[in-house]
Formats: sequence, C-alpha cells, structure tokens
Amino acid sequence: MSSILTNSSAMVALQTLRGINKGLAQTQSEISTGKSVATAKDNSAVWAISKVMESDVQGFKAISNSLATGQAMVGVARTATESITDLLNNIKTKVVAAQDPSADTSKLQDETDQLIQQVNTVVNAAQFNGVNLISSSTDQSVLGSLDRSGGAVTPSTITVAAQNLSTGASGAASATLADGGGTQTFTIGSTNADEASVVALGGGDAAIDLSTVATGETLRVTIGDQNFSYTVTDDDVAPGNNANDIALTNIRSQINSAGITGLTADYDPSSDGVLTFNNAGTDASDTAITVRVSAAGTGGLSGLGDGVSTRLDVTSGAALADIETMISTSIDAAAAFGATQSRLETQSEFVTNLTDALNTGIGALVDADMEATSARLQALQVQQQLATQSLSIANQQPQNILSLFR
Repeated sequence: MSSILTNSSAMVALQTLRGINKGLAQTQSEISTGKSVATAKDNSAVWAISKVMESDVQGFKAISNSLATGQAMVGVARTATESITDLLNNIKTKVVAAQDPSADTSKLQDETDQLIQQVNTVVNAAQFNGVNLISSSTDQSVLGSLDRSGGAVTPSTITVAAQNLSTGASGAASATLADGGGTQTFTIGSTNADEASVVALGGGDAAIDLSTVATGETLRVTIGDQNFSYTVTDDDVAPGNNANDIALTNIRSQINSAGITGLTADYDPSSDGVLTFNNAGTDASDTAITVRVSAAGTGGLSGLGDGVSTRLDVTSGAALADIETMISTSIDAAAAFGATQSRLETQSEFVTNLTDALNTGIGALVDADMEATSARLQALQVQQQLATQSLSIANQQPQNILSLFR
C-alpha cells in the first residue's frame, strides 16, 4: 500500500542518517579532544576512575615538590655537619699538641677558641627555609607519599631526625685534686656561667657547690679521662623531689662504681648541691676534675663552649676524651643525615616513576585511538553520503503516486 501521509522508507532512512550523524559527531569530538571519554556521559564508570587517578597525579606532583625541599633541607644539614667534623679534627690537633710540656698552650688555646667560634658560626648558619636541623632537637617531617586503602587516602611522611650539634650554654669549673689534706670549694651556675679558672688545690678534698638544676639540664663530671653524666628529667623536678639530690646521688654512684684508684666521691643531702671528692692516693699523682652543667636543649657539642666566655681547655686532662666524643657525635650526625638524604632521593625517584605510570594508565582509559578513529571517520563519512542519498530516494516515492491519477 502506498500512502502520501506515511513514508516508511523515508523514516527508516532518516533514523539511519541520525545514527550516522551521531557517530560522526562522537568521532569528531574524539579527534578534537584526543579522548574517547571526555565527559561523564561518554562512559561514567571509566570517567570516574580516571578523575580519581588524575587527582592522585596532582597530589604526587605536590609531594615531589615537598621531597625536593626535604632533600635540600637535609643536604644543608649534612654539608654543615661534615664541615663541623673537619673543624673538630683541627681542634683535636691543637689539643694533642697542647699535651707537649714544651708547647705554647696560650697560642694553641687562642687558635682553638677561633675554631670553636667557627663551629658555632656553621651551626647557626646551617638552616634552610627557617629550619635548622643541627641547632635544635626538633625532628622534622617531610611529606613522602599518599596511601590509598579501601578508598581512604592518608598522607605518609618521612621523619628527619634532628642531630643537635649546638654548643649551648654551659657553666663549667675545674680543679686539680692533689694528694694530702685540705679542701677547696667553688660554685658554678646552672646555665650561662663563665668557665671558672683552674684551681690548684693544696689538699686532697674538693667540694663543688652546684646551684639548682632544671629539667633537661645535664650535669657532667670529668675525672682524668673518664666522663660521668646525668640529665634531669621531668620526674626529678616533680613535687616532693629534689633534682639536685637525685642528680648528685646518681653521679656519686657512677664515680664510686668506676673504681678510680684512691678517689672517692661523697654527697650529703644536708649540704644541698655540694659534691665532695677525696683523693686518698699514695702515689702523689694529681687528678684533674671538671664539673659542667649544660643548659636544657644543648646539643652534642655542649662541652665545646662558645670560644669566648666558655671554651674547651686544651690543657685539661679530659680535653682529648671530650673532643674525641664530639668528633664521634659529629660523624654519627653526618652519617644519619646522609642516610636520610639518600632515602628522600630514592622516594623522590619512586614518586616520579609512579606519576608516570598513573599518567600511562589514565591514557589507556580515556585517550582515543587515533588510527582507529581516523578509519571510523572515513567510514562514517561514506555512510553519511549513502544515507543522505537513500533519504532522497525515499522522499521521491510520493511523486510516483501522481502517475496513478493521469
């Protein structure tokens, strides 16, 4: 049956042309954007996954910047620590030279003081973006990664341990304890005290009167080449406790347990802050004693002083042991910074590679295959031409009905 009201052939041809035009529009969009999934309507599931991955890529770019900053921060600290190690080795040379009875100890002390001041300069200058890892005990955190588990995202940080190499404020007093009788007492402050002059004692007893110590302060006693120390804790200064009693009792026990021939230490709580030494030896050998109180927060070089009001005494019997300990501390600090810097570099390389892998994955999900798209465009253009021709033929069919009425 032929009808001039309903042209089924034209409707079929029109539907076909519409489908071809839709496919052609999609193909042209892929060519212009380079993506097969450009919006959520193209493929909502794939689009959502790609957007989460793109968000992670942006996050990892920020992490790369954080790691670069962390590497620079640790690099500054490592370089400074290595320089300090070299300076401490130079100081050790002066200390060793001062042990020669014919040495000019005054000039050696002056040279040592200059080196000590240079150490302080390096410590104070070793900062990056306001952070100094060798002048405080405050650790720093560097953003290292993003952890995604069960849909939840949490930041992952790398802790950079501070290596406190500050010399800090240190009060010190020294004495040479000889065989025989007699006593001598001198006083040092708990912080910022000038170093006392060496006092040659005519007798065998020496009492060191300490002012009250506070949390974080460290009491150090050097006898000959042996070192004893105690750091005051929060519990020591709690109500009902006497920090001096606790610190000096602990030091007394350490000294007496060391078994130094002829020398004993005593502490009487009734004489607050007074630690008494007795050198009862019979070989007429003197014993050098140094007592030092380092302020809270002072670092591993607190015995070095500032080279001005306080300084390492190159003639002290404990100077060589002290500087050796400081060199070891500086070497350990440089090694720790080196290990941390290496870890940050490794993490930075991993983040870069991970970012590249995520970008590759995103491309595989949403990027258009341009070779296939080009072939599809050619096919659709031919189909469009044929569909247009088919629609034209279908539209001519009603004209044939006129021949029936001639």
